[in-house]
Amino acid sequence: MADHDKKQGLHNPAFSNDDGKLQTEPSANFKKVDNGFGMTEVVIQEKKEGDPAQQRAIMKNVLIISLAFTFLFTAFNSMANLQSSINQANGTVSLTIIYVALVVSCCFLPSLFIKFFKSKYTMALCMGAYSTYIAAQFYPTLSSLLPTGILLGIAAAPLWSAKCTYLTKVGNKYADLTGQNEEVIVTRYFGIFFLFFQSTQVWGNLISSTVLSSGGEELNKTEEELNQCGYNFCLTEETEKNSTGNGTDDIIPDWQRYTMASIYLVFALLSSVIIMLFVDPLSRFCGDIAETEEKSSIQLLIATFNHMRHPYQLLIIPLTIWSGVEQGFFQSDFTAAYVSCGLGVHMVGYVMICYGVCDALCSISFSPLVKLVGRVPVFTVGAVINFGVIITLIKWRPHPDDTAIFFVLAGLWGVSDAIWQTQINAFYGVIFPGKAEAAFSNYRLWESIGFIISFATSSLICIKAKIIILFVFIISGMIGYFVIEVTEKRGGLKKDNNGNVITIDELIKGTPHEH
Repeated sequence: MADHDKKQGLHNPAFSNDDGKLQTEPSANFKKVDNGFGMTEVVIQEKKEGDPAQQRAIMKNVLIISLAFTFLFTAFNSMANLQSSINQANGTVSLTIIYVALVVSCCFLPSLFIKFFKSKYTMALCMGAYSTYIAAQFYPTLSSLLPTGILLGIAAAPLWSAKCTYLTKVGNKYADLTGQNEEVIVTRYFGIFFLFFQSTQVWGNLISSTVLSSGGEELNKTEEELNQCGYNFCLTEETEKNSTGNGTDDIIPDWQRYTMASIYLVFALLSSVIIMLFVDPLSRFCGDIAETEEKSSIQLLIATFNHMRHPYQLLIIPLTIWSGVEQGFFQSDFTAAYVSCGLGVHMVGYVMICYGVCDALCSISFSPLVKLVGRVPVFTVGAVINFGVIITLIKWRPHPDDTAIFFVLAGLWGVSDAIWQTQINAFYGVIFPGKAEAAFSNYRLWESIGFIISFATSSLICIKAKIIILFVFIISGMIGYFVIEVTEKRGGLKKDNNGNVITIDELIKGTPHEH
């Protein structure tokens, strides 16, 4: 879900359906900056003295929220990574349900939750919903995983919206206290948050690998069995072989399952307790205000679908879906078909640590790199890396003797994922100026659909077919991206007399306002 928020310091409040407008009071001081397609003005405010105690309190709350999310997603991310390996069919079905519920929740619930429960208690309540899914891992059947997966998906959108609302508003308040630029402060706070958040892949997978390696048996498969891993892997066939009469999968001993579930459940519950006990209500800093002043859920839903008439939005949809598909493939299919099948389930966590470290380091590095070489080379490198890894996954057969290859492929996938997660998000902000709320709602919608496609097909089709799906979305996604870049180089889209982009339906019908 994470996936859905790895947005690297961009304060796009629409991405989480919150009210975090970065409004600044009029000022006579401006400076021009390059937004990627042209020059724009940003406000420079004079620095002033504020309340030091309140400034410290704001920073304390930013750190506590970041710590609470670290505990929660240390538990959830690592457990999600293991679903296709330890729960197989039931686990991947539950992940699909989570993202279906998330899409529905995104459209209707965030504003409602924040309005009634406020940001602090929305975070605490929704973190509790995550705990139910972790608790279901003690006895992971469809009857336990599906209801808790639905509950988690419903809670996910309000959770992230409340977090973004809180960080944005305290960032605005801190900027007001110190006289600094609001966007700079909010970006800094989001950067602190994601510094904590991205470490969850390390801590969670370290826990799972330690537990699964303890007392575990060495993988002892014949060459014939290893030939059924990787490109020849079929989850449906593996499920039939491993499934027992009670509907669970005897992939790992019960004591290992119970130990991991216990540790992660404590972490998830602790995250909610931390928010309840140590985070100050937003009203302490911003007064008794409504925490949602943006569009209502219905208005946002209408704006989201209306935005699909924008030619660039139609062109960027395949690449946005690819962002979800590639994450889902790596979390579900790569871990099951290659790592768990070829090395053993106890190695899944270690390989995911490599992926997470490379992803986090590159997420920090690519934004400055784009300023030096431009977007097109960075996007192209991401696509080339993915093409190379996918071709390797077709030709290479996983084998315990090739341990280094597993880590190299995971690291490379982490590098490319860092490009997609940081730069697609930033690209939305550049090509849809003034349309952030509807644009980032579309981002969230189509990326979630990518996750749904990936997880829904995990238990239905084999790896060979999934590789074809990967090729379809990355090729169509890059074509759409290059068309946008070429169009901008040639002067951009046609606009009417009011300066608004002419929508795709108007272009098809023809409009007298073109010039």
